[in-house]
Amino acid sequence: MTAPDGRTLHYGEFYGVTRVQDRDDRRTLVVWGNCQAEALRIVLASAGDLPYRTVRVPPVHELTAEDIPHVERLLDGADVVASQPVRPAYRRLPIGTADIMAMARASTKKIVWPVIRYGGLFPFQVIVRHPDRPAAVPTGVPYHDLRTILSARQGRTRFENWDVDVSAEQIRSAAIWSIAELARRESRDCDVGISDILSSQGADAAHTINHPGNGVLMRLGGRVLDAVGGSEPTRPDRELLGTVRTPLENRVVDALELDAAERPTWTLDGDTLTQREIYATQMLWYAEHPEFIDAAITRYGELLDILGIAS
Repeated sequence: MTAPDGRTLHYGEFYGVTRVQDRDDRRTLVVWGNCQAEALRIVLASAGDLPYRTVRVPPVHELTAEDIPHVERLLDGADVVASQPVRPAYRRLPIGTADIMAMARASTKKIVWPVIRYGGLFPFQVIVRHPDRPAAVPTGVPYHDLRTILSARQGRTRFENWDVDVSAEQIRSAAIWSIAELARRESRDCDVGISDILSSQGADAAHTINHPGNGVLMRLGGRVLDAVGGSEPTRPDRELLGTVRTPLENRVVDALELDAAERPTWTLDGDTLTQREIYATQMLWYAEHPEFIDAAITRYGELLDILGIAS
């Protein structure tokens, strides 16, 4: 037989190639969702008296049809499922929230927690999906910038003409809008929420629009633990979602009265990238994928109006 590859071993219990630790007869808690799910799982597992063991599971966007038997086996043995909202038949697979909740036993405790997106620190950063290419992301970094979107749409090719003027009030309004959007989704879809604490976390609230800081994950973990049983989690010794960090602009620091220093460059897996570098590579990407320009303008028209930079 062929030896399992590194990824299979990393998710060894999910794939059935590694065994549960000896003498760990606790019931099973499954955390389901995107990259935030593994970070939350680590937080939950850190609670010393947690009456459940957790299982490392691939994020939903990595799952394939070949994984479905493993998903079914995992959920059949789950006593708690804590899932983000994932649309039914996500990527044409039965891995949406409703799908997996139906796979779980009737006695399984089910909790829905939010997909955390907070753009207050990065008012121009957005995530854009296109139905023809749902997994596609720009080159350089996997995020769109509304300033680059507008540059591509308006044919402005010089980086010196890339940035836009926005007021402190517009920056604050964009942050309020971002929190309100998350609160709306929480109210519609979730059993626990986190939107109410984001502004109090300051510059540590997020590293990117969808990578919350440890403080946010800890507060969310505490609320999930309140629902399933367990004490407060232990603070991680590393930033769980800190491998990508967005530039933090001085005008945002000032507008939001943050106790933080400006961060002028991107950090991606330890490498430093300038705004100019990301702009140049993404402008080329938009020339090849113009459908994402219109998709972004349509999806974020309200935010563009709030920032006063509508096209």
